[in-house]
Amino acid sequence: MDILNLSIPSIFSLSAILSVVGALLALVTGRSEGLSKGLASVFGILASCAMLGVGVGSLLGSASLISIPTPFAFASFSLLFNPLAGLLLVVINLLAILAWIYGTSYLAEYKGKGIGPIGFFMNLFVVSMNFVVTVDNAFWFLVFFELMSLSSYFLVIIEQDEKSTKGGFLYLIMAHVGFMMIMIAFFIMAGITGSFEFEVFRNTPFVPAIASVIFLLTFLGFGCKAGMVPFHSWLPQAHPAAPSHVSALMSGGMIKIGVFGIVKIGLDVLAASGCELWWGILVLTIGAISSVLGVAYALAEHDIKRLLAYHSVENIGIILLGVGIGFIGIALEQPLIAALGLMAGMYHLLNHAVFKALLFLGAGAVLYSTHTRDMEKMGGLIRAMPVTAMCFLLGSLAISAIPPLNGFVSEWFTYQALFDAAFRGDAVIQLFAGFAAVSLALTGALAVTCFVKAYGVTFLGASRSDAARKAKEVPAPMKLSMVVLAFVCVLLGVGAPLVAPLMQTVASTTLAVGPVAVAHNTLVVNPEMGSIISTPLLAVLLIGLILVPLLIRMVFARGGVDSTKEPWACGYQHEAGMSMIATSFGADVQMFMRPLYRLRSVVSHQATRLVVLFERATKGAEAAETQGIQDDRYLADSTGAFVDWLGHQAKKIEGGNYRVYLVYIVVALLVFLSMSVLAY
Repeated sequence: MDILNLSIPSIFSLSAILSVVGALLALVTGRSEGLSKGLASVFGILASCAMLGVGVGSLLGSASLISIPTPFAFASFSLLFNPLAGLLLVVINLLAILAWIYGTSYLAEYKGKGIGPIGFFMNLFVVSMNFVVTVDNAFWFLVFFELMSLSSYFLVIIEQDEKSTKGGFLYLIMAHVGFMMIMIAFFIMAGITGSFEFEVFRNTPFVPAIASVIFLLTFLGFGCKAGMVPFHSWLPQAHPAAPSHVSALMSGGMIKIGVFGIVKIGLDVLAASGCELWWGILVLTIGAISSVLGVAYALAEHDIKRLLAYHSVENIGIILLGVGIGFIGIALEQPLIAALGLMAGMYHLLNHAVFKALLFLGAGAVLYSTHTRDMEKMGGLIRAMPVTAMCFLLGSLAISAIPPLNGFVSEWFTYQALFDAAFRGDAVIQLFAGFAAVSLALTGALAVTCFVKAYGVTFLGASRSDAARKAKEVPAPMKLSMVVLAFVCVLLGVGAPLVAPLMQTVASTTLAVGPVAVAHNTLVVNPEMGSIISTPLLAVLLIGLILVPLLIRMVFARGGVDSTKEPWACGYQHEAGMSMIATSFGADVQMFMRPLYRLRSVVSHQATRLVVLFERATKGAEAAETQGIQDDRYLADSTGAFVDWLGHQAKKIEGGNYRVYLVYIVVALLVFLSMSVLAY
């Protein structure tokens, strides 16, 4: 082990200690909100800076496994620092640093609502995510995974109003549905191997049927955390309820841990068991469906944070397209295709983390100034909030995959991976790869439409409410966080020839295949088909396209445009009442996509009937609720109803009669005695 690897565990430990101390100090000093916020932020920033260094070291260095004995013989504290974990550490802690900085001003909105608890749970949230992506033991993985879910749940419900409580409860149910599936999969592997160590799992070739069960359970379990369809319903409920910088951290960081889990288990832990072709087809199909449905549902939203939450579903789908090609490449014994596909997925994971965090912070800035999330009540904010408007514009261009920004590069690699798989695979692969490529193209077109709407309705035109007319630019810490993320969006796009090899290293080491050349000088390359593109050259050309008209205008223009006046309203005096709003902008697209919305309504209606019938059967007709289920919450509501019924049945066992308790004890002793005799 070299000096770099020797230093990583020490820095990791220091970061974890700083986070815990920051959490405790925030709680202890909670009565003094200014002091609590300051201590939590300082310790949180220091901890994240240290962990960011660990992430960079893990991303650039070789893999190292650290194992520390614990009082539990079955659960050594094992930490794995490899490029995959390093990428997630970089993502989580870069966003955490900027979220802490942003929160120093944004939390002024939460005076009297518990700034101390926000600092406490946010520190725990960040440190638990760091442990989840590095721990290499199934027992400790589950412990920190649960801590991550619980700490983020308390951040979601911090407002303690009806919407946040319902959103938090839905999130908690979905998180535990996923947790249970992951736990069952881990227990299956532990039962077969006699160990909870992932390293033992890696070296054990499970029979195909068992491996497939493990993959399916973990794919669905981590899919709940990632927010893929059909487990996406918690995102548009939880993200709007949480503070905006927490939403940025959840969407940019936490849901990526779901993708991390799918990759870690399916392509790393189960590597010795092989990879079935249908695994990749399933991941690819779910990715395609999630991408299209996510953006289609986003188009119908007027709440800016709900719109961004649905776009998280869309982008998780795009990431899964690349990951699915990774699975397919391994199953087809095509390591080059597998590495290119997984690289595309990991690149988009990084890109989405950056531009989605930027957009959530931008939405938080708008909320901070206007005190509304309804885009119908905004308009004209570009004049009052120019920095926020420019940063939100860059984020909108990036998420719409406009070159040369970062979203374009990762989607370009995703297309290349899909084309490679189609050309190298049989008719079945060609069918699914073609379906995924068409879905990605449709998703891109709808994403552009959606963000033209989101940006235009929010920032352009005339102000449509008093709140929008009185809006002011946000404080410097909030602007700083947005500007840094906007710069990173440009850097990850224009600097793709430097970033792509790092993402390829993550993919190659995860798949245990040789390195693949995906960049040459200023070019990014598809080595399988020879396709090339230069993002620096695109940047120069696009800047030229912008500057040339401006120069022509400066030379030939007579007079100028008075930017202080309201936009021209085509001769109408009351432009604000006639302007293009979110509803009218998306009306045509919503009409075209009506079957998808109808499908959601039908499924939700049928689910409502099932839940009501179940409640009538278990609680009586007077207790059954008939209100509709919104946003595909049928899975969570059905699960909640079943758990509620199970709890009522369990109460009957504990009736308060000690004679019955004695019978329980006698029966238990007889059962254990019989088992001991049989075992002997």
